Amino acid sequence: MNSIESERSQMQSSLPKLWTWPFIFLILGNLFTFMSFQMLLPNLPPYIESIGGSSLQIGLITTMFAFAAILIRPFIGHLLMTRARKKLVLIGSISLLIMTTLYPITQIVVVLLIIRFVHGMAWGWSTTVNGTAAVDLIPRRRVGEGMGYFGLSVTVGMIMAPSLGIYLYQNFTFQLLVWIAAALGAVALILLSVTSFVTPESVYENQKQPPPFSFVGSLVEGRSRYPALVTFLNTFGYGAVVTYLVIFGNEQGLTGTFLFYFFNAVLATISRPITGKYFDRKGPWKLIMVCSVLSFIAMWILSLASTNVHLIIAGAIFGIGFGSMMPALQAWVISKTTTERSGIANGMYYSCIDLGIGSSALILGFIYQFVDTATLFKLSSFLFILVLILTYMDYRKQTDPWEPVH
Repeated sequence: MNSIESERSQMQSSLPKLWTWPFIFLILGNLFTFMSFQMLLPNLPPYIESIGGSSLQIGLITTMFAFAAILIRPFIGHLLMTRARKKLVLIGSISLLIMTTLYPITQIVVVLLIIRFVHGMAWGWSTTVNGTAAVDLIPRRRVGEGMGYFGLSVTVGMIMAPSLGIYLYQNFTFQLLVWIAAALGAVALILLSVTSFVTPESVYENQKQPPPFSFVGSLVEGRSRYPALVTFLNTFGYGAVVTYLVIFGNEQGLTGTFLFYFFNAVLATISRPITGKYFDRKGPWKLIMVCSVLSFIAMWILSLASTNVHLIIAGAIFGIGFGSMMPALQAWVISKTTTERSGIANGMYYSCIDLGIGSSALILGFIYQFVDTATLFKLSSFLFILVLILTYMDYRKQTDPWEPVH
């Protein structure tokens, strides 16, 4: 027994160090970045409606930001091949903060749409650069575990911030919501300003002879396209929750909508260390297959919810399932490519998230004219079954033991 414990201890001590101060500050900075941005996400459509926006303009407020984020990422991916990380990180953080503060200055819908488009470009810049900076700080042998912890800043921000934003918008004013979001963005900027970043040697080599720019080549990392497709389908299913959970709660007379978000975040956080280490040992396939089944079950429990207890159960299961899948998918995308092209792969990952949520809102918005929100959840749940099938198909092709690409 002592020999086994000694062997485990030696294995642990041989692992490269993960928890450094730069990595911790980057996680916290990214968390506040996501909190600041995601607080506005569910509240801009009703705000546009309240100041006289048309149904087309209400849809555009989400679509334009997603389109702008996807449009900018190929350029950022190319810049990451030739530029040091810190300057790019700070440009993204400052741009997000400035654009956040502009929303209260006008109630002209067309101007707000332009602000939202530029805000989307800043969002695409920041998420791509921050995620790539995290990859640079994480030892390659611990990429699953490290991206799992970094992914907490993404997951918690995506889960908790919309609920907090909805509470502020419904109980106070849109202006107060914006200034609190800006304050969180300022905290993010401070944290990222004091963070030290690692720039790979390949960047300095590329500075001597910059690689030619290709929009498609900088938008798509071919080796990572399969897990990127799975990511798109995964977030398409999640889009129903983001867009319609509050509406569903109002329809069902449920007062504890926030409980779904709360237990979602708690269980996602608790499960993250376990799932991240499993990814590094066994790879993404079995983990994602199990989590997709859990997400499918959670969506059906949510669709049938009639009490707050049902929301808690659905949120807890969804937190383990979806909450564990997102960082696993990001690590899978990154592990398929080289360090030099990790920025492009990371940008493609975030573009798939934006495209998944954006297209989900558009398509489900059309379907919503004919069905209720519970049916939307049921229909969306089958996207997680598709995730299961595609992951299983890729798993069947694997012949060699799991090892991330270096």
